[in-house]
Amino acid sequence: MIDKSFANRFATEWIESWNMHDLNRVLSHYSDDFELTSPYIIKIAGEISGTLKGKDAVASYWAKALQYVPNLHFELIDTLIGVDSITLYYRGVTGSVSEVFHFNKSKKVIQAFVHYC
Repeated sequence: MIDKSFANRFATEWIESWNMHDLNRVLSHYSDDFELTSPYIIKIAGEISGTLKGKDAVASYWAKALQYVPNLHFELIDTLIGVDSITLYYRGVTGSVSEVFHFNKSKKVIQAFVHYC
């Protein structure tokens, strides 16, 4: 079970990592075999399924995304807690974003789903 303390700590660290554009720090929150699903994967990575698997594949995608959006900045609006998941609601470059993170027992993200307005 995810508790409020962990959720808030994760949210703060995750947002700070992105705002610093520190890809290694961002990736430290994820398991090596995690999966990311996002509509932008289709646009930026050309992956028709919208899903990338593994840290290396996602790191390449995020590096490319940071090149496209050099002024990337996120502003946390709210943190929602599930059983083994957290949803971050934040303001991104294109507007409101909701991102759902599923965690393993080691509190590393194993799956994430991104939703945009």
